[in-house]
Amino acid sequence: MENFANNINNNLPELLKIAIIHYQFETIHPFLDGNGRIGRLLITLYLVNKKLLKRPILYLSDFFEQYRDLYYDNLTLVRTKNDINQWLKFFLTGIIQTAGKGIKTFDEILKLQKTLNEKNGVLGSRSADANKVITHLYTNPVINVAEVERIIEKSNVSSYKLIADLEQIGILHEITGGQRGRLYAFKEYIELF
Repeated sequence: MENFANNINNNLPELLKIAIIHYQFETIHPFLDGNGRIGRLLITLYLVNKKLLKRPILYLSDFFEQYRDLYYDNLTLVRTKNDINQWLKFFLTGIIQTAGKGIKTFDEILKLQKTLNEKNGVLGSRSADANKVITHLYTNPVINVAEVERIIEKSNVSSYKLIADLEQIGILHEITGGQRGRLYAFKEYIELF
């Protein structure tokens, strides 16, 4: 498997190579636990390494989980009936569906950004600080007051006021239900995934 993965003289397209590598990894099943997760992660890391992806954003777990029985059946067909073609078709279908879902999610993020820019405009003098927090939320959609303080470089009181404003316009939602150690989620963004 390792020789096949690293053979630069093999002219097989990279998507077909990783489909075969994934099949082989799952067949070898080298670990007592975690083979599935590692095997799926291997797909993404391979595609990044081969520069087919700039970032590890294509993760086939949802597809494999949604079609779990077909996933196992297709892997088994290779072993029992030497039917690699059916496995490759299934795998490439997963790539297509996952990529399509990613494009749709990205479009929804762009729409959300536009909506948030409009909402943010009502905050007046706090809109610049709100924009800093919103930008941070795209990389970490759950936040607390200490993080807001750090991001906007202002006092605890100013941070709480900004959080209240962001809650009022529907960007943040308190998720702990407590009085201390509150966490706030960027729910609209999280729900896109």
